[in-house]
Amino acid sequence: MPYVNVRITNDGVTREQKAQIVSEITATLGRVLGKKPEHTHVVIDEVELENWGFAGMLTSEWRAKGAG
Repeated sequence: MPYVNVRITNDGVTREQKAQIVSEITATLGRVLGKKPEHTHVVIDEVELENWGFAGMLTSEWRAKGAG
């Protein structure tokens, strides 16, 4: 039973985009490893920008400086 955990910042990702992520990851595991879709679990965790550090600072600060 494959389990895939995808962590992304919660800054405007749509339901449709999430559905595409789940679909494509599931298809890849099926194509590459022969895993059945009904046995594949994909979990998307959305993280607040203030809870994600990048380049030595919080992502919210990094983006506010125009670096992102």
